[in-house]
Amino acid sequence: MAETWVVNASPVIVLAKIGRLDLLAAPGRTLLIPDAVAREILAGPSDDAARLALARGELCDRPSIAVPAEVLEWSLGAGESAVIALARAHRATPVLDDFDARSCAKSFGLTPVGTLGVILRARREGRIPEAAPIVSSLRSAGLHLDTALIRSALRTAVDEEWSG
Repeated sequence: MAETWVVNASPVIVLAKIGRLDLLAAPGRTLLIPDAVAREILAGPSDDAARLALARGELCDRPSIAVPAEVLEWSLGAGESAVIALARAHRATPVLDDFDARSCAKSFGLTPVGTLGVILRARREGRIPEAAPIVSSLRSAGLHLDTALIRSALRTAVDEEWSG
């Protein structure tokens, strides 16, 4: 089944840090990074893995979108707002880690996926043998995830135990 994911900066940045941007892609999946998100990534340090990947064209289309007032009212960052607006316009899945941005997306009937969800999907799709080691790498790279959430998600979604 074809699907479109609209990806925010934090999943791209943290997955690039651990060398696993490939986990965003899947057969039949289109990735979009709004121009506002791309600009945020490209403004990062010159040696940032996400910036380098984006500059090499390893990622996807970078469409611009006018963010509607009802999204702007949430006072999110430019990137999060663009992700939600583009996901609404394309009936796509927003890939967001920020709690407020995820709440906003849900209020518009969208079903957001976070970086942890990206890993769990890759595991369920058989593209990785285990999720837990990648989650551990993400935490080491700076992704803040609650231990109880990790433990529950791994057990429920992919029948793995968390020892981190």
